Amino acid sequence: MVARVNTVAFQGVDVIDIDVQVQISAGLPAFSVVGLADKAVAESRERVRGALNALGLALPPKRITVNLAPADLAKEGSHFDLPIALGLLTAMEVLPAEEIMNFIAMGELALDGRITAVAGALPSAIHAESRQMGLICPEAGGGEAAWVKGLEVLAPGALLSLINHFKGSQMLAIPKPLIEAERPQPPDLADIKGQESAKRALEVAAAGGHNLLMTGPPGAGKSMLAARLPGILPPLSPAEALEVSMIHSLAGTLAEGRILRHRPFRDPHHSASLPALIGGGARAKPGEVSLAHLGILFLDELPEFSRPALEALRQPMETGRAVVARAAAHVTWPARFQMVAAMNPCRCGYLGDPGLACSRAPRCGADYQGKISGPLYDRIDLHVEVPAVEIADLGLPPAAERSTEVAARVAAAREIQAGRLEAEAPGQGLRTNAEADGELLERIAAPDSAGRALLMEAAEKMRMTARGYHRVLRVARTLADLEGVDGVKRIHIAEAVATRRPALAR
Repeated sequence: MVARVNTVAFQGVDVIDIDVQVQISAGLPAFSVVGLADKAVAESRERVRGALNALGLALPPKRITVNLAPADLAKEGSHFDLPIALGLLTAMEVLPAEEIMNFIAMGELALDGRITAVAGALPSAIHAESRQMGLICPEAGGGEAAWVKGLEVLAPGALLSLINHFKGSQMLAIPKPLIEAERPQPPDLADIKGQESAKRALEVAAAGGHNLLMTGPPGAGKSMLAARLPGILPPLSPAEALEVSMIHSLAGTLAEGRILRHRPFRDPHHSASLPALIGGGARAKPGEVSLAHLGILFLDELPEFSRPALEALRQPMETGRAVVARAAAHVTWPARFQMVAAMNPCRCGYLGDPGLACSRAPRCGADYQGKISGPLYDRIDLHVEVPAVEIADLGLPPAAERSTEVAARVAAAREIQAGRLEAEAPGQGLRTNAEADGELLERIAAPDSAGRALLMEAAEKMRMTARGYHRVLRVARTLADLEGVDGVKRIHIAEAVATRRPALAR
């Protein structure tokens, strides 16, 4: 007899059906797992044996073969424990085969029979619903799987509870959808003294989803400004929340299986490696650019990151996806993030200040700034200088405008963009001006005659690339949206060109 149980494997955000086939046949006692299984899957033999022993069930003294089909696809992860155990229980006629076949099963088994949390419950639930099947997952993953409407979810805490459910002696409770707890109120923009131009750039970046680079001496408030960006961004829409949560589910970072409600804010240390930023590793996990999908990737001390890691950001910034190509895997992760970066003008940080600059100035500034390549620099929409704050300004009263007021303007501008982009490019899923390109951008951000003349003059004098030209149009379109006007005018082009001007002397 061959028992069959459905489960899944993951390649990026793609979910692939796996057929777990269990055969108990005559022969010398053995327990083999075949089908290109990795170390974690091979070790499931001992976890399954221990879990069944904890229930008082012993494996028969026969030859047990578990085949994970398709056999040429690499199988990774501990979530194969539960489907293997269910296959054995079906082959031993403990569970009815006809009911098990209606579910996709996933979960890791503890030696005492508990079913512990695994990554990927949410994408598995979406896949199971598309196949018109149910899902068996750990109790810790029931909260995220329950968000999929019309899906039958069984989320037992132990293998015994699941057996009793199928035998009819105990009914499992229906899991309830769980959502991320409300976070503490983020820091307020009113806490920052001065830096009005930097605050303006922060608002424009938030409204249009633009990349931002802040340059200034140590202690000027660059990190403080970046920390206040989440407080002026609109919350995730329900569709966006599922999209972001699916990535975090696969990464195993959803706390207690709760769906995210806030936009991600990722701030990796500058010692982060290329795989940590872009994704990869032995199991091709998502990197920081994907964990920041539809949110913020804050890179503090930008030139201190390794050159290969920074250069690897160029493709995701343009395409909105991170492609990890390895000999054993080719995985694509969503990566529509907004990069916010901060840096000092030189290694000592005081370039241009005769009293504090080091003896190597200005050469030290040129060397330090040269760590950022021209193509990466060209992909940053907004460049803003953050000057040092005068000590006398620290005693001034707080700013009159708070984050809530700025957030209201940002939300209004994003609503305008979403409506326009859906009307002009239906079905493409564009959300912000930063995603518009080509003919669409020329159509929605065409400036008036005076603005066009200014843009052409600035493009020639500043020797803009075609990318730089289009990014000026995007920023100008956002400036017009913040004002609530339909057309892009000369004043919007002028401000966009001013923020495009490199803040670093090359």
